[in-house]
Amino acid sequence: MPEPTLDPVNSLLTEFSTRLNEMEEKQRLLRDRALLIGENLIGTKEEIDNLDFETKKQIKEINEEIKNLKQLSNRIINEMGNFARKTEVDIMKRQFQMFSPLEIVTKKEVEELVKKIISKK
Repeated sequence: MPEPTLDPVNSLLTEFSTRLNEMEEKQRLLRDRALLIGENLIGTKEEIDNLDFETKKQIKEINEEIKNLKQLSNRIINEMGNFARKTEVDIMKRQFQMFSPLEIVTKKEVEELVKKIISKK
């Protein structure tokens, strides 16, 4: 009779052993998945940190460019008052044409003209 009781005990032990192995395998798979998820999270965080750093760097550069453009536009606005208006340029042009510096006679030319006139008389 001792033999029949061993057989059910052996089958129970075998079943428990099989279930224990299955549970250990599931636990190992879950642990591996958790480690993989952790590694992925770390990788994703590093990528996001790098992207964040690059974005902040670009924003800083854009702000610097905007600041420079504002300064340049302010300088241009301040210099606008120093430029001549079209009407002022037209007035200067008419005055220049009135005096016609190319038609003005030099002192030497006047002396030569006077000598010619005197010599003709």
